[in-house]
Amino acid sequence: MLTEHRRIALLTDGASNAFLAKTAISLLRYRTSDIAVVVDREHAGKTSADLFGVGQVPVVESWSPSLDCDAIYIGIAPPGGKLPAAWKPQIEAALSQGIDVVSGLHDFLTDHAPWVQLAKQTGANLIDVRKNNWKETATGQPFREQCLRIHAVGQDCSIGKMVTTVEMDRGLRALGHDSKFLATGQTGIMISGQGVPADCVVSDFVNGAIEHLVRENDSADFLLIEGQGSISHPAYSAVTLGLLHGCVPQGLVYCYEALRKEVKGFDGCPIPPAEEQMQAIKQIAQLRGPTQFIGVSVNTRRQSAAEAALEIQRAEDRFGLPACDVYRDGADKLIHAAVQLRQELFSEQPANMQQLLSQPSLQEAER
Repeated sequence: MLTEHRRIALLTDGASNAFLAKTAISLLRYRTSDIAVVVDREHAGKTSADLFGVGQVPVVESWSPSLDCDAIYIGIAPPGGKLPAAWKPQIEAALSQGIDVVSGLHDFLTDHAPWVQLAKQTGANLIDVRKNNWKETATGQPFREQCLRIHAVGQDCSIGKMVTTVEMDRGLRALGHDSKFLATGQTGIMISGQGVPADCVVSDFVNGAIEHLVRENDSADFLLIEGQGSISHPAYSAVTLGLLHGCVPQGLVYCYEALRKEVKGFDGCPIPPAEEQMQAIKQIAQLRGPTQFIGVSVNTRRQSAAEAALEIQRAEDRFGLPACDVYRDGADKLIHAAVQLRQELFSEQPANMQQLLSQPSLQEAER
């Protein structure tokens, strides 16, 4: 149902910043043609480019029937996942007109009985992408032998693990490979239309939910599995472990943000050195099956172009792996590393690195 929405109003009212509106930013980036307006009364008259640096979608003061939208999407992911009280009148107005409302918050729309009743009366849909009833543990049974699973892991939350896997998947498909992105968070689900909200699955069942998601899709040659949290996160390490053991990746991409020293939202809580995190991740993952790091995805959003180029070079020298910023430069290096790993693991016709690097980039393939 999510992918059927073609005129979406993104609600970010009072929260139109990179910290809170990461869901809106990613939807603008990957569902550009489906986004009709952004709703924020403070910034009405501007565009999404003014607020987020993405797209040219107009910003309006409030939702109204004249906008001819088929859905309102909650465009924020705040700590605690609460729905702002000030937004409730707009949601009720949309429901009264039969407009679907989609949320990725922990504060479920469907827990508000009057809204459920109103939606029934008007034919609107209340969609909580995090709500689930998964109650199966993992089986530990192997996946299809030649399904290559690449999983993004990293130093912290909100560093680009989803974007890294989305960009790798897009690039592989543009080059003609059989690839699929598997969402494990609310924003990825809103983009792709399916997935597992891993951070809202009961802890005993996280591995099983991810295992099931992979098994449903392991007919693909490449699976790009979105990561969550970090293995050293003081609050979210459990979901990171569940993902690692649920998807049993053969390849890992380490993601980090340049200049970030402390855990996001945890002042005074330092992030362990990348080498320590990578060693721990690999050791834990190998309890379920062989794995290796194939590349590094660097988020250089707080650096100039020149500083970013130096950061990428330092990362390659430091880790001995291909590195790139998928926002600035595309994911070609990581895509080529995934193709190379597949050839090594499954004894497919080898291609030397020069041949791989001569393949067209995603941008060239799309042209």
